[in-house]
Amino acid sequence: MSQPTNSGIITDKNGERVIPESKRADGSTRKAIKVRPGYRPPEDVEVYKNRTAEGFRQRGKGPVPGAEGLKEDKSDQQLSAAANKNAKRREARKKAKAAGEIEGEDQKTADAAAPALKPEELDPEAEKEKKARNLKKKLRQAKELKDKKDGGESLLPEQIAKVIKINELIRELDALGFDSEGEPKTAKASSEPKEDST
Repeated sequence: MSQPTNSGIITDKNGERVIPESKRADGSTRKAIKVRPGYRPPEDVEVYKNRTAEGFRQRGKGPVPGAEGLKEDKSDQQLSAAANKNAKRREARKKAKAAGEIEGEDQKTADAAAPALKPEELDPEAEKEKKARNLKKKLRQAKELKDKKDGGESLLPEQIAKVIKINELIRELDALGFDSEGEPKTAKASSEPKEDST
């Protein structure tokens, strides 16, 4: 005789599946019942477990949703060829970095003897001109949009926001020392001919 299933079905000596006789609560005996070949009662059917749904049900009960399942899977499976290759690469990088640090100590002493190259310091005047070019571009785009609006075209909300910022852009250019056209004020003033008051 085999072990009983969840529904109580056993396989007898003849190979037939039966529910064995049992005693009722009142003391009477229940006869053994033969089970048709191939029949599986609902109690014996394995329940399909969807990991995503199970994780959703278990949310809030553990530290990280689905972490337990991942740990189990990782221990059961062997690493794939790609994972092995990546692990070897990481190990090689660690070794190279450690070797580089050791060599770096020797390199530091060599660098102390040679003058250190400093990264280029940004020229404040060049930065100012770069910012002015950006502002000039924004101002030109905003003026084009204003002309479209004045021509009767409908604008998108973000385009209207650009049109509204025209005066702000002009003020920023003025603060940087440029006129509303994006030209430097000092160069423009010196290039204009002066009028004599005589």
